[in-house]
Amino acid sequence: MKGNEQKISFVEKIGYSLGDLAANLIFQTLMTFLAFFYTDVYKIPPNIASTIIFVGGMTGAFFNPIMGIIADRTHTRWGKFRPWILWTSIPFGVMAILAFRAPEYNLNGKIAYALITYILLVIIYSANNLPYASLSGVMTGSMKERNSISSYRFTAVMIAQFIVQSLLLPLVYILGDGNKTVGFEKAIMMFAIIGVVFFIITFLTTRERIHPKREQKTPIKEDLKDLFRNKPWFAMLLATIFIFITLSLKGGMYVYYFDNYLNAPSLQSFLNDVGFNSLITHLNKFLVSIGMHGFKWPDDPATSGFSIFNAIGIIMMIVGIGISKPMADTYGKRNVFGYSIVLSALTLVAFYFYSPSAIYLVFITQCIHGFFYGISTPLLWAMIADVADYSEWKNNRRATAIIFSAMIFGLKAGLSIGGALVAGILGFYGYNELLQEQSQQTVSGIQLAISLYPALTFLLAAASLFLYEIGKHKELQIQEDLEKRRS
Repeated sequence: MKGNEQKISFVEKIGYSLGDLAANLIFQTLMTFLAFFYTDVYKIPPNIASTIIFVGGMTGAFFNPIMGIIADRTHTRWGKFRPWILWTSIPFGVMAILAFRAPEYNLNGKIAYALITYILLVIIYSANNLPYASLSGVMTGSMKERNSISSYRFTAVMIAQFIVQSLLLPLVYILGDGNKTVGFEKAIMMFAIIGVVFFIITFLTTRERIHPKREQKTPIKEDLKDLFRNKPWFAMLLATIFIFITLSLKGGMYVYYFDNYLNAPSLQSFLNDVGFNSLITHLNKFLVSIGMHGFKWPDDPATSGFSIFNAIGIIMMIVGIGISKPMADTYGKRNVFGYSIVLSALTLVAFYFYSPSAIYLVFITQCIHGFFYGISTPLLWAMIADVADYSEWKNNRRATAIIFSAMIFGLKAGLSIGGALVAGILGFYGYNELLQEQSQQTVSGIQLAISLYPALTFLLAAASLFLYEIGKHKELQIQEDLEKRRS
């Protein structure tokens, strides 16, 4: 491959990143609100919701290796991976809409409906996102370009995360006029339509440039043998599982933290002090003055505080993403990734020591946490692309999708375990969605679930990197050797 063929245009990077924005409108909703939707909207008991999330998610997770084998053996004029993004775009949107509907069934009917729609959604997600992720490994052979692609991609992820974590809950109340069931249906339908359009743009604007040798045979047995002898692959599998357990656990628990742990009057004072309530008041006056209806932002401090908390965290993550590429280029992906995860874990520990009225400390710590975690965000996917190169370098055979199946399996397993832990911890500590005020035991459980518990799983993710032997010097060696072979 010639050097100029490794350069990726701005348009292609944007087009590729839109695919992750589309997927994350749904994925971030699952990670942040699925447990809340099942317990507080669909009125499924927490322990049963925990089982649905775990069983449904793990079913989708175990589909990933199968999808990896299928994708690696797909041959079309568009390539191996791009067609799957197109083929699954509409089914993905349809299943997202169905999974966040709340039809009026009895409890057994609700359980069956929730389980079936969730399983189908995560299977379609695998069929879409595994080829999408694998595509980044065949767009270019340049590891620096992959760092750049990942930065574009995860800026798009942050935009989706900002929309979901900061605006979805208020949007649910606004679109549903206070009815959360109607609000979720309308909001997810809007996300699904946007997602389908973005997936099609990704298909149209990207190219696959790295292909297996024409004479390469791909017996499944050899692919699996290569996989299980690949220590960096195993390291990334473990790291991904623990990272997404962390993200799903703390992300899903924050809405309960604001509703049940933080002191509402203190939160209201904070919103007044930072000018948020004044901003909403002036926005309403402006809209009314130009003949429009007022902006019906929810007036409870928990919803507003939750939205701002997530928003500032995401803004600081984008700042972290901005310095991720130059740091990775200088020090290597593994080192930068590991240190950022450890520092992120330490900031989570701080939440354990804050009282319900320490609102300023909560928000300052979220800023610091978002910055440190943001540095690691684009590196996760770039590292797994490097693992695919490592496998080709070591075995002289390329099987991109089966390598990326580790990432998607870990993502699904982490989402399933973390989401199940949200509902399971709530059930274990006695959460009752019908109570206006939860018991002290429940409140303490919620505090642990956004501090010490996710800090532990973040540290386990960092520890997994001791098995990841692709340091800075080996990255360059692999890239140079593969360029010679491919030319």
